[in-house]
Amino acid sequence: MKKRFTLFLFFAVISSILTVSALAQDASVKGVCKDENGKVIAGANIDILNNDTGRKVTVKTDKNGQYFSMGLVGAHPYKLTLYGPDGKTVLWFVNGFPLSAGENTYDFDLAKEKAAAAKAAGVTEEQIKKNEEAKKSNEKIKGLNTLLAQAREQKKAGNFDGAVATMEQATAQDQTHDVLYGELADDYTGVKKYPEAEAAYSKAITLAPATSKALPIYHTGLALALARQGKLDASMAECDKTVGMDKILAGQCYFNDGAILTNQGNVDAANAAFDKCIAADPTKAEAYYQKGVNLLGKATLGKDGKMIPASGTVEALNKYLEIAPDGKNAQAAKDLLASLGSAVQTTYGNKKGTSKK
Repeated sequence: MKKRFTLFLFFAVISSILTVSALAQDASVKGVCKDENGKVIAGANIDILNNDTGRKVTVKTDKNGQYFSMGLVGAHPYKLTLYGPDGKTVLWFVNGFPLSAGENTYDFDLAKEKAAAAKAAGVTEEQIKKNEEAKKSNEKIKGLNTLLAQAREQKKAGNFDGAVATMEQATAQDQTHDVLYGELADDYTGVKKYPEAEAAYSKAITLAPATSKALPIYHTGLALALARQGKLDASMAECDKTVGMDKILAGQCYFNDGAILTNQGNVDAANAAFDKCIAADPTKAEAYYQKGVNLLGKATLGKDGKMIPASGTVEALNKYLEIAPDGKNAQAAKDLLASLGSAVQTTYGNKKGTSKK
């Protein structure tokens, strides 16, 4: 009887030892981590938590997105949590992973993981596809906005060549947004690449919605690019398109053409442009001044040897002083009126309000 009891104790001890030994068997886990686009995630952190003991180890993925941890205890459920390279953002986790003795493998494939989760939640393949497309579109737009902001900073600093290069990069990535071509066109104008500016503004106009507030800006910019190339009829046509959109910009558009024509010595065409400018924006003071100066060339001499100004000269100069009594050309306008023997009104400077030059 004693012998049988001893044998029982012996086998009980052996059984206990075997059980403890089995529980204490070493385990390891390895795998590859990929993002939603199938690219490996390098430098990511993975927490490996033993749910039974609370023991946690953290490993990091290598340049190939691979991770490995050994010295774990098998036959326990584990929670594996994948963090982004910042060590804070949880990208995915799996709870209750049955880690067995020996080697274990668990790959974090975010595309498959999220597709499986969406399917389990009743999300259709079409919805998943639309969500992915929307996400990619948002990421693309975010990148384009970054380039747009960079180009504007470069332009602000006077680096137009850098701004052009940046916006050329943006339009190479996306050919559907008018704002990108509008910005590129403005940058081309800054480096005097007028044919390129013409093409970019034309593209922006084609892409812009009919109700876009940017359209008159594009037409004004295109008009200037055309005028700089000597295409003044086409430039005037672009200015005509702005009249019903934005009278202030329309006025500026006509004024630009008038200034270019004046520099070319074509004062009649220039004054016709200034008249259109004044009709669109009666507050454009410089248009009156430039018109008055151009009319001086048409003055004649009377029998008494005195200068006879062409019709509209005095009125234009006085109108300039009325609108901009302290403008940059105010003294010049007064001197011209005095040379013509015309009285200069002195009440303009007393008018209230902000003058527009």
